[in-house]
Amino acid sequence: MRYVLFLLSVFLVGCKNDTKKFDIPSPTLSNYEVNSTQLADSVYYDKVLGALVGSAIGDAMGASTEMWHRRDIQLSYGYINGLTPALREQSPEGTWEHNLLAGATTDDTRWKSLMVNYFKTHNNKTSPENFTNHIIEYYNNLTKSLANKDIQLSTDALDIQIEKIDWIKEWAQVAMAYKKDHNSYQKAQNRFYGGEMSCAGQLYSPMLGLISNAPVDAYEKAYSLSLFDIGYAKDITALVSTMTFMATRTQSLDSILNAPKFVDPIGYADSRLVGRIPTTILNNAQINVRRINELVIDSLLLNDTLIYKVPKGFKGSKIDWIRQEMLYRLLEKDERSIAFHSAEIWQILVTALEFGQGDFEKTMQFIINYGRDNDTVAAVAGMILGAKLGYKALPPKLGETIIKVNRENMGIDLEVLAQEMTTLKD
Repeated sequence: MRYVLFLLSVFLVGCKNDTKKFDIPSPTLSNYEVNSTQLADSVYYDKVLGALVGSAIGDAMGASTEMWHRRDIQLSYGYINGLTPALREQSPEGTWEHNLLAGATTDDTRWKSLMVNYFKTHNNKTSPENFTNHIIEYYNNLTKSLANKDIQLSTDALDIQIEKIDWIKEWAQVAMAYKKDHNSYQKAQNRFYGGEMSCAGQLYSPMLGLISNAPVDAYEKAYSLSLFDIGYAKDITALVSTMTFMATRTQSLDSILNAPKFVDPIGYADSRLVGRIPTTILNNAQINVRRINELVIDSLLLNDTLIYKVPKGFKGSKIDWIRQEMLYRLLEKDERSIAFHSAEIWQILVTALEFGQGDFEKTMQFIINYGRDNDTVAAVAGMILGAKLGYKALPPKLGETIIKVNRENMGIDLEVLAQEMTTLKD
């Protein structure tokens, strides 16, 4: 009997130990893999020029109606389907001059030029340290120029220089604080543009996608330079870089829009209770577009000429307009307190990309005619779609006008910038 009990105890202990050792391994996180083969120079140049010009087209299309409500756009312009003169007062974030030609751009395009200069200066090696140094140096050069006698003797020249300083000074304050110490940086970062969750990083981060070699690399490069963002705005800044990289390697819009769902090296999706806000916004945007596209529009809506009046210049059908207006109303429900809130920019962006399904002009027109911070949203969308399509596939008239006006009137040669980036790639 004792021998039987002994064997039974050995068996039970053995089972207990085996149970402790047993485990089902956790899944291995997968990278969002794409073709990482280096693009030929001619292909890369076409995609970079497409990205720069596409972004500038979006910027210019929104320059005349930036921050407007869509009803006011319809009253003044009908439905915008091309470039309009930039009839607006100059401002540090605006055109730097009153009432410019159609094709004139704002700070969204200036940031692209500043980034190419940054890439050249540091041979495509990016880091928070050299990025802040670059911004501080640019700011210091502007302030030193105020001592120039020619500027001092001309109030017009002085005003121009002061406006340039006003544009970059808040960025320089954060950059200087970053160089000083962590406490100073936190304070400066949290009061940047009033302490709101602005879309600061989205002005320049798509450019980082153009010099990256993988989706995660694009994300990490942009995240490390999201020095002016707070909270999940940093995640959004990195995601637009990821999407831009994806656009250089695939013609599939689904692959571009799915990248944010897989690329999460920081682990935002693991946050308790909330999860990952940008991907929640993305999923909801895609569902909204798909549901509205499947709706059967009845005769009551078709005959409602007050609520769903088709604006002059809209080239689609009445049903097309009703669907678009429905999406606009859903976006309007989620308006933030400031139009350049990072989440609002992101929500309009992904809604427009899903709605346009890769059609450049349809996507741009959706964004511009919605209003709000339309030039910034369109600049980001234009860079993604321009990188996807390449310059040769962009609408020729829009592309040619943008290149000409920016070179001759804005002092930014987009073709030269694209060539410089192509040279740096090697």
